[in-house]
Amino acid sequence: MQTNLAPFIKDTPQGREADAILRKCTHCGMCTATCPTYQLLGDELDGPRGRIYLIKQVLEGAAPTERTQLHLDRCLTCRACETTCPTGVRYGRLLDIGRQLVEERVGRDPVEAARRRALRAVIPVPALFKLLLFMGRLARPMLPNALSRKVPGSTAALPWPKASHARKMLVLDGCVQQSLSPNTNAAAARVLDRLGIALVRVPEAACCGAVSFHLGAQREALGHMRRNIDAWWPHLQNGAEAIVMTASGCGMMVKDYGHALARDPAYAGKAKRVSELTKDVSEVFAPEKAKLKPLVPRHPSLVTGRVAFQSPCSLQHGMKLQGKVETLLTELGFELTEVPDAHLCCGSAGTYSILQPELSQRLLADKIAALTSGAPSAILTANIGCQAHLQSASALPVRHWVEALDESLSLAPSR
Repeated sequence: MQTNLAPFIKDTPQGREADAILRKCTHCGMCTATCPTYQLLGDELDGPRGRIYLIKQVLEGAAPTERTQLHLDRCLTCRACETTCPTGVRYGRLLDIGRQLVEERVGRDPVEAARRRALRAVIPVPALFKLLLFMGRLARPMLPNALSRKVPGSTAALPWPKASHARKMLVLDGCVQQSLSPNTNAAAARVLDRLGIALVRVPEAACCGAVSFHLGAQREALGHMRRNIDAWWPHLQNGAEAIVMTASGCGMMVKDYGHALARDPAYAGKAKRVSELTKDVSEVFAPEKAKLKPLVPRHPSLVTGRVAFQSPCSLQHGMKLQGKVETLLTELGFELTEVPDAHLCCGSAGTYSILQPELSQRLLADKIAALTSGAPSAILTANIGCQAHLQSASALPVRHWVEALDESLSLAPSR
């Protein structure tokens, strides 16, 4: 794609990056075939190719409008288009640049701006989110059904292992997961404990920055990133092998710290190292599979039943780990059902389910139909946002796959 970027951005780092991305696009349109919003709306401007044209126009000096902003807002940032693209267009990064420019030029009406500020103020603060969640659970019986089903029930964490090992890895507690699914990280810690690895929590590390970043507050997001790097760095210097992510949405963001802070002289090197050491929990278990396999009962599905795995977009398209969890679970003896259109987004997408509820609910209904088509006994996933979103519309239990693995290990005969 030929470009003629406007002087205001042409020679900036963002301009040079956007120009390189645009020049890779060949207008082929293959991306539209896997775009969830294009499939729902059938509008070229609600697909990757159309959004690329809108961003290109802004970069070339055209004034964006609220309509431009709407089409960019409707994007889930699922990055299925990147998986499909034959020329490797980094659409997600181009969208980040385009959204920031449009946000600065178009702005938001006061109500919408306040709503977005509220999300940035609440979600990244675990104590505040926990308080509001507690209040929501108290009010749940009095809420209309459409609202009450969006308030998740409470769950408890099983004990965190006390054993200490020479091998250590760090884990991100994150924002909402410690309230919505506190057993997820504890389950990961118990599985790693069986493999001779201690999983270490670092209380000073909290929100990964994704909420602020994708709501147009990129400077604020960089502050979250720097705080986490400062919290992890002493542990990494003392030999921690990896930073383990049990929420794939956070993992995708932290793996991008090196790029986000590349122009910060004080943090560029540290950010690059943090990104290199960040691993989805499936990437940690894969090399340990030979040790793990003998610990798992021969037929865990006799206990768990057949399960459907929902692969979050951040896992399969963002971190490019498509099929990795499914393969691991299958090799460990779990029986997985077939899931049609597994590449499509469930509609959670961070704050998308709040900001674009109509589209989100349509995607959710389609995803639940696909996941339950094989009559599973439970739904497994790898991201807390997807887990809560799916549970709001499913009668089946929705859990992180690590919890199912931990449960099967606990039911294995003692050796």
